[in-house]
Amino acid sequence: MAQVERPLSPHLQIYKPQISSVLSILHRMTGFGLGVGSLLLAWWLVAAAYGPDAFAVVQDFISSWLGRLILLGFTFCFFFHMANGIRHLFWDIGKGFEIKTADMTGWLAFLGAGALTVLAWIAGYAMRGGS
Repeated sequence: MAQVERPLSPHLQIYKPQISSVLSILHRMTGFGLGVGSLLLAWWLVAAAYGPDAFAVVQDFISSWLGRLILLGFTFCFFFHMANGIRHLFWDIGKGFEIKTADMTGWLAFLGAGALTVLAWIAGYAMRGGS
């Protein structure tokens, strides 16, 4: 049987990124980020149960610039994954598939996650007394 030459499926080198495809990739990345952040949370909880010395080590790490950067990323991951998940719930009931609506809700999920992240960090600093 002769082998038929078929065209290759277009890939990322051919398609122009669209908001839906970028947010789909970002949703997967934030899911991974939530997993990594959960490991940090588990470390913190185990250290709290283990004793004050172990807890101090974790607190020192979390208080460092790297620890705070990881917590900031974890916070954004949480809010973006939640917002985009709500967007997908609407898709599950058949709403929001129009291109204009899908684009608008995508930007809303992304910008809303950024705004909620900033608000959460402001609230966190205010609760700590600004330190």
